[in-house]
Amino acid sequence: MAKTATRGRRKAPARGKSKARSGGGGLLPWMVIGVAAFAGIAAYDNWKSIKPMLSKQPAVAMRESAETKPAIRRDAPPKQVALAAQAPKVTPPAQPLPPAAIPTPTAQPVNATPSASSPATPQTGTGAFGYCGQGAHINCVGDGGVFWYKGEKIVIADMESPVADRARCDDERRVAFAAKLRLLSLLNAGPFTMNAAGKTDPAGAPRVVSRDGRSFGVQLINEGLAHKPGAAGGAWCAA
Repeated sequence: MAKTATRGRRKAPARGKSKARSGGGGLLPWMVIGVAAFAGIAAYDNWKSIKPMLSKQPAVAMRESAETKPAIRRDAPPKQVALAAQAPKVTPPAQPLPPAAIPTPTAQPVNATPSASSPATPQTGTGAFGYCGQGAHINCVGDGGVFWYKGEKIVIADMESPVADRARCDDERRVAFAAKLRLLSLLNAGPFTMNAAGKTDPAGAPRVVSRDGRSFGVQLINEGLAHKPGAAGGAWCAA
């Protein structure tokens, strides 16, 4: 009986604790509800001042996130840091300006006429010759002492021969034709050399014509078909 009484007395405090626990647990939800209701009433009364604060917070958060730049990690490899940095712009080198055009002086034609004071370079000629007629005179023989070579009138300077159109007698006319024929054969015999013997004038270009050192004029004089320049004419006509 004594043991049972002690057991019943010990259990009594335990029941009190359980009642306190159950009572405290029942008041907590009502306290939470009351706090929430009080907060809702306060928010409703102050809504006009709370609303601008709520509208500004998202914009500020977005601005801060936009302005925040990702920092480059110091422990990143060198290649990644180089890729993250902006590559410098390479300016192409300036193209050099082309030099100004230099005016080229116009070449003036040089007169091929040799001067009397300086020796001229001998000119070699060759070609097929004929008698001059009505057409253009290119390579042709006019009389015993005149011929055209490449369109230029050449006068043999070291002899004079009669001209058929101005002959004073038949013998002189015959000599004129013979001298013309002989000069044609000499020119067609092969290359010849022409040396200037004075200035060119409208009458023609005076030249000493030769082949292998033998003058055509001297040959015609030796053959009786011409005479030296300045000698008395009329030797072919009878007195």
